[in-house]
Amino acid sequence: MEIYETQSEIAKRKNWLLSLVVIVLVTFGVLVLLQGFAVALIPSLFKISIEDLLGLINGNYDVPNGRMAMLFVQGLGSGLGFWVASWVIIRFIEKADLHWEIQNSRVTTKYLGLILGMTLGGMFFNGLLVYWNSQLVLPESLSGLENWMKEMETQLMELTKFLTDFQSVPELLTGILVIGIFAGIGEEMFFRGLIQPKMKNYFKSAHWGIWITAIIFSAIHVQFYGFLPRVFLGALFGYMYHYSGSLIYPIVAHAFNNSLTVLLVYLSNQGQIDFDLESTDTVSYPAALFGLLVLILGFLYFKKANQSQHGKLDQGI
Repeated sequence: MEIYETQSEIAKRKNWLLSLVVIVLVTFGVLVLLQGFAVALIPSLFKISIEDLLGLINGNYDVPNGRMAMLFVQGLGSGLGFWVASWVIIRFIEKADLHWEIQNSRVTTKYLGLILGMTLGGMFFNGLLVYWNSQLVLPESLSGLENWMKEMETQLMELTKFLTDFQSVPELLTGILVIGIFAGIGEEMFFRGLIQPKMKNYFKSAHWGIWITAIIFSAIHVQFYGFLPRVFLGALFGYMYHYSGSLIYPIVAHAFNNSLTVLLVYLSNQGQIDFDLESTDTVSYPAALFGLLVLILGFLYFKKANQSQHGKLDQGI
């Protein structure tokens, strides 16, 4: 059961639209401010000229120290940005309490190991969703929209490939820190810690709250051909929080998912394994079904164990 205790007037269900507008404005403002601050520090921190910096921002990635500079912007302006935005909203606007002392008490090493196994199973199954999503074809009347979606996907994939084309171990560790840990903490604090309880309250259903939040989580990444897999991951993290009552579990699962992907990309670039981040041509159905089975069995046990430990959780139906 999610923990979000507040008596603030703006957080009440009748003020849902005002609350969401404030969340959007504050979050957008924090992200822009932190990204602007990070960009302003790049020339002095990474010895990049203004001309090269402008080129880097516009997609010219052939700039010395460019990867580390972009990871710095990503880490400060996105990963930590979501954490700062959620902290400002929770602490100063809605004056809410997440009761971290209760959340931390619900975490055990045994269940941390279980959610890592569940996440790994989810990653295997997600390969099938990636394949299905990649086959999306819009009607001819929407060809303009489809071309724009493909162009956006290509640009974001080029940025992703650049950010993950690590040339050294320090770059790899920085990538894990930014893409894995910072993103895991920041995005889970914002989406599962802040948005999910509010959506549960607005829709009077935990399940609607989880899935609506997962859709928002996926849409904000603006990668249309990865939309379905991210909705699945968002729901996976959402149910981990709902059934355990602790954000630690989805934070660890999110960080593990991203960090493992970063590590696989690095090992592939080093020629040690065969892993292609761009490949959506084939899918292993046995691996996907095995992953789904692991995920289902893990969730059944996780749900039952947490209900037994913390009492019958509110299902929100």
